[in-house]
Amino acid sequence: MMGSLKRTMLFAALLTALPGYAAAQTQKDIPVATEMPRMAKIVLVGDSTVAVQGGWGPSFCGYHVTSAVACVNLAKGGRSSGSYWAEKSWDVALQEMRPEGFAKTYVLIQFGHNDQPGKPGRSTDLATEFPVNLRKYVEEVRAAGAVPVLVTPLTRRQFRDGILQDDLGPWAEAARKVAREMGAPLIDLHARSRAAIQEMGPTKANMLAQMPPPPEVAAAALTGTTIPAQKPAVPGAPSSPPAQPTQQDNAKVEPMGQAKLSFDYTHLGRAGADLFATIVTEELATAVPDLRRFLIP
Repeated sequence: MMGSLKRTMLFAALLTALPGYAAAQTQKDIPVATEMPRMAKIVLVGDSTVAVQGGWGPSFCGYHVTSAVACVNLAKGGRSSGSYWAEKSWDVALQEMRPEGFAKTYVLIQFGHNDQPGKPGRSTDLATEFPVNLRKYVEEVRAAGAVPVLVTPLTRRQFRDGILQDDLGPWAEAARKVAREMGAPLIDLHARSRAAIQEMGPTKANMLAQMPPPPEVAAAALTGTTIPAQKPAVPGAPSSPPAQPTQQDNAKVEPMGQAKLSFDYTHLGRAGADLFATIVTEELATAVPDLRRFLIP
């Protein structure tokens, strides 16, 4: 009996020592994936209030999606719903919607700031062009097999007598109407951002800009009315008169390209980007429930 046990143990030891035996036994216990995991993709399309340096997009892609999502920010400063299309930036976005390797692609589309009058080469007609452009975006996203999500434009932060001025309201309403008519998911960033900024008031809202407000702008905010931010003075140049409590001409101060680091009532610094990216995330989880598991509040 003892001799038989010794022979069995010796045989097992010899088998273990054979080349490949131990590896085969170990590999047998490892589950083999039948297919590669398929990630989701989110593509951001819009203007500087979404883009890198000046918008909420970097914070959204960097802090509010899980590692199971590829987040691509294709927003560009100074673009409208018309110029983004005309310059072929939309063609780049369509390439990102190809289904290879991704379970589903979601395209967030936000325009409005540069569609307003007074911006040559960018403005679109509110009645006849802007909604038509949005419908075209929705149709082409769907044709590409992706999911379009319309986003109403982020509010500007200009006040008069303590009341936030709603200069982008008509463009937000146009986006809402297109979403209703086409059954597209909607993130009403305009409504949410207006409520948040009105509650903050002008002084706190100024802290969301890329740079701190100049002294005269900060002083005006304490009165409840914002004034245009003056350009830095040139040494030796005659001083300009103090800014009057009028609204800033956004058509003149908002650049065509990437937003430069400065104070204004449109573009966002890190605090502003974080605030509005959080709002976009909350709204997206409600508008597109299938994405909820991929989002980080």
